[in-house]
Formats: sequence, structure tokens, C-alpha cells
Amino acid sequence: MNSNTLINAQRYGKVAVMFGGSSAEREVSLRSGQAVLDALLRGGVNAYKFDPAEHALIELVSQNFDQVVIMLHGRGGEDGSLQGALEQLKLPYSGSGVLGSALSMDKVRSKQIFDSLGLPTASYQVVEKSRFDAGSCEVIMRSFGGAIMVKPAQEGSSIGMAKVNNSTQLLSAIEDAFNYDNQVLLEQYIEGDEYTVSILNDGALPSIRMSTPREFYDYEAKYQSDSTEYFCPSGASSELEKNLADLALQAFDAVAASGWGRVDFMCDKQGQLYILEVNTVPGMTAKSLVPMAAKQAGMSFEQLALAVLDSAGLGK
Repeated sequence: MNSNTLINAQRYGKVAVMFGGSSAEREVSLRSGQAVLDALLRGGVNAYKFDPAEHALIELVSQNFDQVVIMLHGRGGEDGSLQGALEQLKLPYSGSGVLGSALSMDKVRSKQIFDSLGLPTASYQVVEKSRFDAGSCEVIMRSFGGAIMVKPAQEGSSIGMAKVNNSTQLLSAIEDAFNYDNQVLLEQYIEGDEYTVSILNDGALPSIRMSTPREFYDYEAKYQSDSTEYFCPSGASSELEKNLADLALQAFDAVAASGWGRVDFMCDKQGQLYILEVNTVPGMTAKSLVPMAAKQAGMSFEQLALAVLDSAGLGK
């Protein structure tokens, strides 16, 4: 590391990389956060681990941190609550603000926003735990006319998700999803290719296409399976690549997300794209998609980590 690099890194001050936490995605967060922390340290940044499951947030002030890189996935880190707390502490933080984080985390609200703006998204229904009638499953299956994806409204990493093909499976999947959330999204299953587009500094990185022998791109396919295939370049035509980038930026803007993140899509057999969701703190593990897209765009992991840090604003 030369002296110019060191001086450049010092402009960030003392940085807390926040990871771990107590959500259902803690294990993934630990891997993401450690990878980012190591990359920032290699870049000469004065960075430290901060696990909110082990330390009170006020310690960020007492330990004189200048800004925070958020690598917490799921509730308590990606849903706007932490962002609001950091604003009260007057600490700059990476990624989306309170509104963008909250809307993106809520699959139901974000779907409603996509719908209202005419952005393409699969047909859906919402069921509430307090009003759910178990006897309605047969009617629901008929109304969709095919397979359904069942998703807790505010979980990530495909936790609590299931693909169902009949009313018995639907009832079981909804009851399981209610263990994670009081509100559950039922979404038309789209047969086709799954794509994801990473957003960084108001621009779209090259798309990635995922392929898994499992029923869908679930938690095991994302983090545990060796049979999942990733294609980057995705093999999309120039027209499809442009459409993916344009829609990703529109979806990101629609939910007030900012800084960096990822937008997931399905593309059916007719080439129609459907927005699935926006992720404001996507994974940064060895198998994660944002680093893969950044590499295709010519960025090292260290450069990517610094760009995420830059989204906090203090290092600009």
C-alpha cells in the first residue's frame, strides 16, 4: 500500500462494519460482513466489526465511529429501523435510507408500488394471519390457475418461501410462512429464467442468470448447494440486457432505494420480464451476486467494498 492510498483511505475516518445481528439471516450476514471488513482493511480503511447483537448502538458514539457500513440482512438491519436509529445518532451509513429500506423489505408494499406505476410484476394476493380462512385454499388455487409462490412479507434469502401446486401444499406453506410474518404474499409462479441486476452508484451492473435443479432459487440453492449455476455474462440479448437494466433502475427508484442494491426478475418463455423484489443490503459472500456482477464490470472486491462505503457519503 503506497502513501497516497493510505491518505485516501484515511478520509473515511473510523468505520464500523455492522454485521451479525439477530435476524433469521444472521449466518449469511456474518459471512458478508467479514468479507467486506477484510476488503476495507486491505484497502487501508480504519474499519472494525460491530455486531448489534453483542453491542448497544450507543457504543458507536462512545467509540467515536465516523460512519457505518451496514451488512445486516433482514429484519433489524434492512427494514429501516436501524437506518432511523443511525440518523438519530447523526452517523452516516451505507445504502438506502429509512423509507427505501422499509419499502424494499416489505414485499407486499413494494408489489403494490410496482403495480401502481405500471411496472411488470406477477399477479398476487395477500393473506393476513388474523383473518386467514384455511378453507379458502382451494378457491385461491383456482384463482391463480397454476403454481403459487408463498412468501413471508418481510423475510429475505428465500426464508419461509415455498412453491405449491395444490391446496394441501398451499395451506401447509401459508401456515409455515405465518411463523415468520403475520402477512404472507401469494404470487403467481413464473416459469422461465431468473435474472438479477445489481445497482451501484445509480447505474446497473451486468445482469446475472441463475439456474438450479431445485424447484426454485431457495436458501439452499443460494448459500449451500454446489449445483447452482451462475451465468455472468447472462447470455441475454442486447435488447433484454437493456430492458433488465432499465427496469431495475425504475424499480429501485420506485421504492426510494439508493446507493447500492439488487433487483431480482423472472423472464417467462415469451420473454416477458417480471420484477420480483428489491434488495437494499444484498449478500456479499463468496457465492453472492453483486461481487460477481462487479467483477464482470471490471471491479475488484476491494473496489466494490469501497464503493459501498462511499454510499455513506463521508468518503466522497
